[in-house]
Amino acid sequence: MARTITVAAAQMGPVWSDPVNPGGPASRQAALARMLVLLEDAAARGAQLVVYPELALTTFFPRGLLTDPAEVAAFFEPARPGSDVLASPHFQPLIDRATALGVDVSLGYAERWTAGDGVTTTDYNAALYYSATTRTVLAKYRKVHLPGRTTLLPDPGAAQQLEKYYFTPGDLGFQAFRVPGLVPGALKSEDAGTGTAAATAASDNSGTVGRGDPILGMLICNDRRWPEAWRCLGLQGAELVLCGYNSSNYKPQEPGTEAEQEALALLHHHISCQSGSYHNACFGVHVAKAGVEASGPGGGLIGESVIYDPLGRKVAQSTTKEDELLVATLDLDLCRAPRAGVFNFANHRRVEHYGRIVEQVGLVEPPLLSKATT
Repeated sequence: MARTITVAAAQMGPVWSDPVNPGGPASRQAALARMLVLLEDAAARGAQLVVYPELALTTFFPRGLLTDPAEVAAFFEPARPGSDVLASPHFQPLIDRATALGVDVSLGYAERWTAGDGVTTTDYNAALYYSATTRTVLAKYRKVHLPGRTTLLPDPGAAQQLEKYYFTPGDLGFQAFRVPGLVPGALKSEDAGTGTAAATAASDNSGTVGRGDPILGMLICNDRRWPEAWRCLGLQGAELVLCGYNSSNYKPQEPGTEAEQEALALLHHHISCQSGSYHNACFGVHVAKAGVEASGPGGGLIGESVIYDPLGRKVAQSTTKEDELLVATLDLDLCRAPRAGVFNFANHRRVEHYGRIVEQVGLVEPPLLSKATT
């Protein structure tokens, strides 16, 4: 039986903050209403999974410096051990409707995590995956590669990027996960049989690869630019990587006109998404929040939400910077051929030579040459 799933990339146009109450209920409710419209449209078109952007419910607030703790807190969803973020009034209407429609959803949000002591809080740029089949959050991811700075650039005319000020790097790593209910007849652990042969197959995946429930992974925005993140998911057999993003289209302090910078930003966006899918033989669904979210420097975001297949081919791409839905049926069996060929990791990876990747963080050049060598 074919292992196909129908996915919707739910691109969103700009989300403006309420000038009176940034991060408050008015702008969130407006964003949520738009997300519900996209969900209904996706379900009507046969989507089994709807993917929303990074920080879907709010504007991209790290473009400015907020110093009032209450104002900052308004942008975050509270979470703690044993609590369910789905109970948030900002999530519940979407989750309830997704459950009724039988559609899974993945979306990005700002998470304020309170530790088990009930006091210590940590802020993350997060994404979750909700399964309508299990009615639970199957997976959560916290953005690892935070761009930007912890302090403002001194030039008042510069576009600011302050994710390092607002967020802590994610602590959950790059974990792939299986999703039930998307592919009929998917092989389950109980189906693998019993005895020595079955135990061997289960331990080394022989006979089970490409037959179980789909394997997914999540990235957020800047993570898509880091091959290490993709490879961690690829090594777990991820067949579909979900990635929401809010990416700037123009920074006045950098060279080039606005049009030139946006063209370059889009080039880098596509290089990252296409190469990640190709190098790891997986589909990638990349979903923008796009358009002009704020006046002044750094207020604009690129669009071009895109889906790539395991061979690096473009499946679908958005054409606007507004709310727009891309719906595509993906044949997960396309992952198999490249994984048996050029990207057969078991046959071709040479991990004994990759130590520098994890042992060294910053750039270290070779020693300078002596004058005697020239």
